[in-house]
Amino acid sequence: MAASAALPASAADEPTPRIIVSGEGEAAAAPDMALVSLTVLRDGDTARAALDANNKAMADVLAAMKAFGIAGKDLQTSGFSIQPRYVYPDPNKGENFEPKITGYSVYNTLGVRVRDLARVGEVLDQSVTLGVNQGGNITFVKDDTSAVVEEARKKAVENAIAKAKTITSTAGIGIGRVLEMSEQTFQQGPVPMMQADMAMMKSAGAPAVPVAAGENSYRVTVNVTFELKQ
Repeated sequence: MAASAALPASAADEPTPRIIVSGEGEAAAAPDMALVSLTVLRDGDTARAALDANNKAMADVLAAMKAFGIAGKDLQTSGFSIQPRYVYPDPNKGENFEPKITGYSVYNTLGVRVRDLARVGEVLDQSVTLGVNQGGNITFVKDDTSAVVEEARKKAVENAIAKAKTITSTAGIGIGRVLEMSEQTFQQGPVPMMQADMAMMKSAGAPAVPVAAGENSYRVTVNVTFELKQ
């Protein structure tokens, strides 16, 4: 029978002493673009009548947006629907009949990218004048976020290194080379600034809608694995 003996583990087989820390960095930047959602709602006795009325109103809105200097690439239909309107029986009146269609409603929603923030209020006001009577959601975003995210990333790495040095120096050991790194980026989604009641705006006759863009925050988290020096 052959005999075998276990060999001592080599130093290369032993796990490298290490420490894993997380670092966070955050940076903020002012937005340079507004995303506006505008909806035209028109009713009619027939689907055809409602659609024709809606088409006319939306065509006027599109023409006005282009007259404002908004490029075609910044205008996009984001929703469209034709829905019947019903009348339902009232049990309190003793009515007992199947719901009846009394007309139709047509919704057409236009997404607009406004790159000149100074004109956002003017765009809203003009759209209401031309017949937009639903929507009014506004979100402010930054078109190119690479620089602000890079700033947050640097802060996150600096934070991770500082944490590792604090922990290891307190324990009387040092940190060596970086063994592994990973990153998570958390970009603040476009936060709705307001939702205007278009019908009320139209009746109020306001010359322009006041808006405030504020700032958007961007956060980066890094996980860094350092080798320990003992």
